[in-house]
Amino acid sequence: MREAEKLVEAGVKELLVISQDTSAYGVDIKHKTDRDHRAHITDLARDLGGLGAWVRLHYVYPYPHVREVIPLMADGLVLPYLDIPFQHAHPDTLKRMARPAHAEKTLDRITEWRGICTDITLRSTFIVGYPGETEAEFQTLLDWLDEAQLDRVGCFQYENVEGARSNALPDHVEAEVKQERWERFMEKAQSISAAKLEAKVGSRMTVIVDEVDDEAATCRTKSDAPEIDGNLFIDEGFEKLKSGDLVDVVVDEASEYDLWGKIQI
Repeated sequence: MREAEKLVEAGVKELLVISQDTSAYGVDIKHKTDRDHRAHITDLARDLGGLGAWVRLHYVYPYPHVREVIPLMADGLVLPYLDIPFQHAHPDTLKRMARPAHAEKTLDRITEWRGICTDITLRSTFIVGYPGETEAEFQTLLDWLDEAQLDRVGCFQYENVEGARSNALPDHVEAEVKQERWERFMEKAQSISAAKLEAKVGSRMTVIVDEVDDEAATCRTKSDAPEIDGNLFIDEGFEKLKSGDLVDVVVDEASEYDLWGKIQI
């Protein structure tokens, strides 16, 4: 919290909370309290939200207690954005990954979160071609993606990593099959993203300016994390903008991953 306070005092406009499992914050010290701050993700989100900067949460696993954070998003304390590494949707694949194998419960939680905070943005990453992944398992992932309608999605092809236990698993997927599945996955994800962004055309939103050059101001909406998500570009009347500015815009164009908008006076 002190680090966050110093950053905001220095002029920082956005705080990104990143860890291997942000939702487990404080578990190791049994959620102890220090200077009126309890080491728990709900308290962390609430306390950071009181500093006046945008607060974005990354790598949050869908544990039941994460529900407590969603009302804070609905109230505007933290950005309505969750980065959740789902990795896959088929229970057998998830078991081989040594991850919780309850994709159907995850869909229920997504529905619940959207009921509490209607404009929540959900981001996730997935792995295709994990050892033993069958065509049926992969199709389950595509079907799940159709139902979940996630806003921001990344996908990686499985690769062996030195020292990883998955190296020794049987039935490794051939490279061309992994590539083909990756392409099918990205085609599905891109179509979902394009439809969701097209639905934003005509809406008014606040964006943060990252960079200004001779051609445009490169900004991000509350739904976009730096470097990994899309951008919103302002290519008219942007000359006086500077990095860190918060600007109200009306969206007038959309592509598969990016938006364009005009400044509202």
